[in-house]
Amino acid sequence: MPEHAPSTLSPEDQVKLAAVKKRAGRSAVIGAIFLMATSAIGPGFITQTATFTATMGAAFAFAILISVIVDIAVQLNVWRMITSSGKRAGELANSAIPFSGHVIAVLVVIGGLAFNIGNIAGGGLGLNALLGIDAKLGGVLTGALAIIIFMVKKAGRVMDVVLIVLGIGMIGMTLVVAFIAQPPIGEALRQTFVPDELNFATITTIVGGTVGGYITYSGAHRYLDSGHTGPEHAGRVMRSAANGILITGVMRYVLFLAVLGVVASGVALDLSSQAANPAGQAFGSVLGDAGLRIFGAIFWAAAISSVIGAAYTSATFLSTFTRRLAGGWPLQLATVCFIVVSLIVYLSIGTAPAAILVFVGGFNGLILPIGLTVFMYIGWFRRDLLGTAKYPLWLLIAGTVVTALTWYMGAVSIVPIFALLGIGG
Repeated sequence: MPEHAPSTLSPEDQVKLAAVKKRAGRSAVIGAIFLMATSAIGPGFITQTATFTATMGAAFAFAILISVIVDIAVQLNVWRMITSSGKRAGELANSAIPFSGHVIAVLVVIGGLAFNIGNIAGGGLGLNALLGIDAKLGGVLTGALAIIIFMVKKAGRVMDVVLIVLGIGMIGMTLVVAFIAQPPIGEALRQTFVPDELNFATITTIVGGTVGGYITYSGAHRYLDSGHTGPEHAGRVMRSAANGILITGVMRYVLFLAVLGVVASGVALDLSSQAANPAGQAFGSVLGDAGLRIFGAIFWAAAISSVIGAAYTSATFLSTFTRRLAGGWPLQLATVCFIVVSLIVYLSIGTAPAAILVFVGGFNGLILPIGLTVFMYIGWFRRDLLGTAKYPLWLLIAGTVVTALTWYMGAVSIVPIFALLGIGG
């Protein structure tokens, strides 16, 4: 709307317009929180949790703790820098280091495509467990519904509402299963801090599946739509990011406890079969057929919310190459195209869905340190891009330590991660 337009409105209309903008901003803030949260607890994380809990037992709790710590350092820095600058990640990176934003954009889009293939596969697995339909058909239906959401005129608000409902539903259903499974909470708490086993490939995979790739930037990019940008809103931004991290942390640990209760009871989950669905087996062991249906509902909710998050965030990175995709219908159409491509690739490959879901987490974990390095450079040397000379030193130190950690974990884990799909021997 032109700048002079508000002066032509009556006082009553100006009040109404202000109220509409305020509601839209509030919706974008809440949507940003749940976009980050639901993206971080997608089908990949659920499958990874079941797989690694079955092999590591209570020791997997330490990997979850590390993922939450990394999440805090990563998200607080990324949210603050992006919202303070008022620029999306690719544009901000280019302002600091020419063409670095293009590199990050390419990596995020490739990683987002890999993730979205896994998310659509997860939607197929979820509907298969919930309704008994073919997994391929379930994937098609999941992708089609996501496309419909982005074809709606006010797609942003619809996306926010869908993510909030799905996020709350996932947490509620998982809490019920965890309570019935009766996990050894004392042992889980002990190994959260003092694990009997340490596996860097596992940690890198779970970090990649919950923080890496597009997930790093999803909430921050959505938050830009709230209008609460600039360094003066840093406090509000930090609180919003912290709320999103809290939601994801609770969901991660509750899901882990649910599967641990099953494993600790002596149930052996099948991890060898090409059609293995370890998370579904765990829920079915707790509540029988009802548990399998509940798993299907949780898994499908996680899948479609992650399809939405991966497609939206990956599409926002395309604006790094052309401003025409910065928002509005062009961004919505780019998001739809991204989902369509993901769906076509999913239907054309023969890899087992569960294997895809585990692998893409590790792949995105390898992408994570590249973007973090650029953002830490901005925090240390280019604060002028953030509109302020002040930036919390503790946050920079935490971000730098985590960046170094992700580089190390990626280096020592690259061979085991690619081995998950038989790549490299």
